[in-house]
Amino acid sequence: MRRSRTRLSGVGWGAGLLGAAALVAGVLLGWVELAALGAVGVAAVLVAVAMTWGRLPHAVRLDLADRRVRVGERAFGGVVVTAPGGRRTRSVRLELQVGEGRAELDVPSLAPGEEHEELFAVPTDRRAVVTVGPVRAVRGDPLGIAVRHAVTTGSEELYVHPRVVMLTGADAGLLRDLEGGATRDLSDMDLAFHALRDYVVGDDRRSIHWRTTARRGELTVKQYEDTRRTQTAVALATDPRDYKHADDDAELELAVSVVASLGVHVLAEEHPLEVLAGPGRVRTTARRPLLDDCSGITCGPDGTGSRLLGRRIAREAPDVTLAFLVTGSVVPAADLRAAARHVPEGTRTLVVSCVPGAEVEVRTQRTLSLVRLGALDDLPRALRLAAAA
Repeated sequence: MRRSRTRLSGVGWGAGLLGAAALVAGVLLGWVELAALGAVGVAAVLVAVAMTWGRLPHAVRLDLADRRVRVGERAFGGVVVTAPGGRRTRSVRLELQVGEGRAELDVPSLAPGEEHEELFAVPTDRRAVVTVGPVRAVRGDPLGIAVRHAVTTGSEELYVHPRVVMLTGADAGLLRDLEGGATRDLSDMDLAFHALRDYVVGDDRRSIHWRTTARRGELTVKQYEDTRRTQTAVALATDPRDYKHADDDAELELAVSVVASLGVHVLAEEHPLEVLAGPGRVRTTARRPLLDDCSGITCGPDGTGSRLLGRRIAREAPDVTLAFLVTGSVVPAADLRAAARHVPEGTRTLVVSCVPGAEVEVRTQRTLSLVRLGALDDLPRALRLAAAA
């Protein structure tokens, strides 16, 4: 990839405009000295621009050691510069774009065929999707009048995944799926026995309860409660008004880590999963896409507020049997209960309020649990308390 553009600096624009004005005025007024001074200024600009032209002879390659790391892990990369055969190359200055920042790399003069590598580290103290690249070759004149940037590489994305806590079978009792959960829907063939009823033409003969039939002298069939596999939905509030924003956005980071931890466990158990965050859905086909999308979750004006999470689950995941609503510390408990009422009836619901530094607190009433979570490491304990309630 080779795209280049020459720009004049402030000094260059000043020298060019003043030089042109002085040259014109000197010619019109017959003032030789002024015309000569203007000609020097214009010539300096033209020479500076000419010095920036020409193709960069080096071959430049951008390499990232890893494209996916966890928060706090080291992420390294390198810019490899190779000189072509034939003659020695001049030294060159490269600029590497890393997220919103920029790094300058000085490449020395290289012999034909010689290779030079500049290593760099990418900050990973925050969850993010960091765009690394492109690499630009910078050419300029000694006076700083003109500069030319030639794009020599493309860009790559580095995913800084959120921290995840592993859940064991004992920790995640709510997330386990043994024989499914009984519902209030009735079925003629299932696992959970409900009652006996009279035979109706068309009933499956395998459901006939022969002992009762012999005692009553009339055909009697068994009726069951319909059971469903556990289907989990995790909805994250992404309205900035739901979080108390500190300098490090600790509440949002804890909330995203909770979502990622729950999602990773459900996928490992091979259960159906829906993760709703931001304007769209998080990919749940596998662990890597899930964590990639979690890396880019942010709060914004188009984000879903906590009060609407229940409605969103009912609309986008109507068959859910277990729902998690994850939010910050700002929303009152009464509003969280109101939001949970819109989750499909019969769904086991946990509302997780992320309050960094707080003690674990679980309050359960029927199928709803309000969980206050102060640290990600407390998530397994919070799930155990909710399951035991």
